[in-house]
Amino acid sequence: MFASGPRDMPSDKAHEATMPYTPLGKQTMDSHKAGFGVNIAPIAEINDPFDTCDPIGFPRIILFNLRAVQIVQTPKQVLMLYQNTRTFRTIWTDRELPKAAEITEPRWFGYSVGKWTDPTTLVVTTTGLDESTWVDNTGRPHSDQLVVEETYHRVDELNIDLTVKITDPVMYTQPWYPLKNFRLGMNSPDFDIREMICSVSQQALFNQLLKNTTDSGAEKK
Repeated sequence: MFASGPRDMPSDKAHEATMPYTPLGKQTMDSHKAGFGVNIAPIAEINDPFDTCDPIGFPRIILFNLRAVQIVQTPKQVLMLYQNTRTFRTIWTDRELPKAAEITEPRWFGYSVGKWTDPTTLVVTTTGLDESTWVDNTGRPHSDQLVVEETYHRVDELNIDLTVKITDPVMYTQPWYPLKNFRLGMNSPDFDIREMICSVSQQALFNQLLKNTTDSGAEKK
């Protein structure tokens, strides 16, 4: 959303002071060297996994550069097709979440189940997330205990409000909301979603150009 984090909880001095980190959560956050936010690191120290084109993961994909999303609904599932990294999520609407013992491997985008609480509101719960991903682009951490709850409420024919709740007792002392009633507007049916893909070769070239620029600046000093 914003360079300093998701809209309702950006990584600035005011909001970082209120983040409910556990001691481990704060320690892990401090070890993440991001290119954005109050703890912004020098280019050479950034250790953001997405900078090397590791999958952006969830919920980060909806908290940074959400861009365009196509929503496809079938009798058993809702598919979220994202412009960012040209990827998708499957939200099952005909079953329960798998129990922890049934999740044999974590996933970049987790296991998602949605329930219609009324004709215009879909509540999605996601678990089983790979803990190597970041919650957002400022490096907020999560463990394998992370549970993400999204609430999609159709306000009218052209607008949907999105609220996101983060619950992770390992990293946070209480749930927190990176987005509350974030407005998603409908595009034209003819809207063409452009590609937005992380290319390993292009990213490596970009990182090298940045390194050369940094090294050159250091030499001049």
